[in-house]
Amino acid sequence: MTGERGGHGHGNHNGHGHDHGALVDHRGRLAAVLAITVTVLVVEVVGAIVSGSLALLADAGHMLTDVAGLAMAMVAATLARRPATPFRTWGFVRAEILGAAAQAILLLGVGVFILVESIERLSRPPEVASTAMIVFGVVGLLANVVGMMILAGSRSSNLNMRAAFLEVVNDALGSVAVIVAAIVIATTGFDRADAIASLVIVALIVPRTIRLLRDAVHVLMESTPPGLDLAAVREGILGLHHVRDVHDLHATQVATGIPVLTAHVVVDDGCFRDAHALQLLDAVQARLRDDFDIAHSTIQLEGPTHVGHEYPTHD
Repeated sequence: MTGERGGHGHGNHNGHGHDHGALVDHRGRLAAVLAITVTVLVVEVVGAIVSGSLALLADAGHMLTDVAGLAMAMVAATLARRPATPFRTWGFVRAEILGAAAQAILLLGVGVFILVESIERLSRPPEVASTAMIVFGVVGLLANVVGMMILAGSRSSNLNMRAAFLEVVNDALGSVAVIVAAIVIATTGFDRADAIASLVIVALIVPRTIRLLRDAVHVLMESTPPGLDLAAVREGILGLHHVRDVHDLHATQVATGIPVLTAHVVVDDGCFRDAHALQLLDAVQARLRDDFDIAHSTIQLEGPTHVGHEYPTHD
C-alpha cells in the first residue's frame, strides 16, 4: 500500500496548487539597460566612423553581441512569467536557465574573437585616433555604469539576471580598455596597448562566463541543487518515528530557487492500519520544508515488503 502527495509549502505544506513562488518582474530593468546599450552601440559606431578607430568599431561589434544577449534575457524573463499548463506543468520558468546558457555561450564566443583579434593586433597594431577613442570610451563607460547600477540589485535573483549583469560588466570593461589604451597610445605612442588591454578583458570575463555556463548546465543536467546535502536529507527523514528506510531519493532544480525532491519512504505496516500514514506524510514534508527549504516534494509511503514489487532502479 502506498500513499503519495505533492506538498508545495505555501503557508500550508498540504497544498496541491502549482504556485511556483512569486516571480519578480525584472523586465523593466532589462528594458532600460537594453535601451542604454543600443544607444551606446549607435554612438560607438558613429565614433568609429568619425575617428577611423578600429578599436571603437571592434567594441561596437562587442556591444552588438551584448544587445543580442540582453534581448535574449528579456525574452527569457517574459517567457518565465507565462502560466503553467497541462502540457508544461512548470510553465516556462526554465527559460531563465536556457537564456543564461545562451548568453554564456555568446560571451565565450566574444571572448574567443577578442583573443584572436588581440593576438593579430600585437603583431600588426592599427593606427588609431586616441582623442576620439577617449571621448567615446568615456561615453560608453558612463552608460555602462548606469546600466550596472540598474541591474545591481537584481543580479543575484536568478541566472538570467546574473548573465545580463555580466553582459553590462563586459561592456564596462571594454570601455575601460578603450580609454586606458587610448591614453597610453596618446602619451607614449605604444600602439600595442589596445591589444594588451583586450587580452586583459578576456582574462577577466572568460572565467566568470565559464562559471555561469557551468551553473546553467548543472540545472539542465538535473544535478542536486547546490548546497543541498542528500545524505543529511536522508538522515532527517530516517529520524522520524516509524520510518524504516528511504530509497529512490532524488533532488533536482527546475530553475533558480525552485528545488524539487522525490523519495520512497518505507514505514511500519501499522501506519496504514491506524491511519497514521497521513500524519507521517505531513511530518516528512514539514521536515523537508523547515530543515532543508524544499517546498516542492513528492513522497511515496510504502510498507516494508513493497520494495520487492518495484522495478530495479538506482538509489
